[in-house]
Amino acid sequence: MELVLERAADFQKSIEAIAVLIDEAEFIADEKGLRLKATDPSQISMVDFSLGKGAFKKFDAKSGTKIGLDLDYLRQVMGRAKPDDQLTIELADNDNRLHVRFKGVAARRFQVPLIDISSGQLPNPKIEFDATIKLKACVLQDALKDASLISSHVSMGIAKDRFFVKADSSKGNLHNETERDKKNLIELSASKEVASMFPLDYLQDMLKAASSDTVVELKMKDNAPVELRYNIGEAEIKYLLAPRIESD
Repeated sequence: MELVLERAADFQKSIEAIAVLIDEAEFIADEKGLRLKATDPSQISMVDFSLGKGAFKKFDAKSGTKIGLDLDYLRQVMGRAKPDDQLTIELADNDNRLHVRFKGVAARRFQVPLIDISSGQLPNPKIEFDATIKLKACVLQDALKDASLISSHVSMGIAKDRFFVKADSSKGNLHNETERDKKNLIELSASKEVASMFPLDYLQDMLKAASSDTVVELKMKDNAPVELRYNIGEAEIKYLLAPRIESD
């Protein structure tokens, strides 16, 4: 297998976006490109990554090639890439190491040990969402920073054609509300009002790789997992996060 990307920067950010939640997982190279789907150790979130074949300068891989990796170590290796380095990922038959090459001012090669990931194919949860929102990442990032002063959990939803983020605790409460416009809350479509509560740290981790002007799409339903997705270059990162169900 040999995969070549003209610039390492977007793949570097993609690995950061995955490794922030996932310790180890399996990449799969097939006729569509490179993909990964995995749940975090607590089983309350899932990451679904895909990078289409067309994004690569060279894509030579047997369909169904599986690459199990320690993602934290891969993140550290990718952290050594310069933004304009060319990235080559190689895996020879019967080799137990992935070869990662950066070519820029200097040519550098790292070997990343493969690990055995014995996990079945994760299904795509079938959720009929009631609301879809597209907004700049900075809107949500700022709201979550505000909420972190109050609580470790946050409620998000749509009411009266507005997107809101709320937090309540003995420290007080926060109510952050954003109206639809063409600059920040770009799209809001809802068949009904929705609200769910989520762990704040997971949402913040999911947005770490997003620049402030990245367009983030949220899909929501009352007391159901939220789907959060955005692009890093030509790669797509999609997260699912289970809600916290409050007991009476």
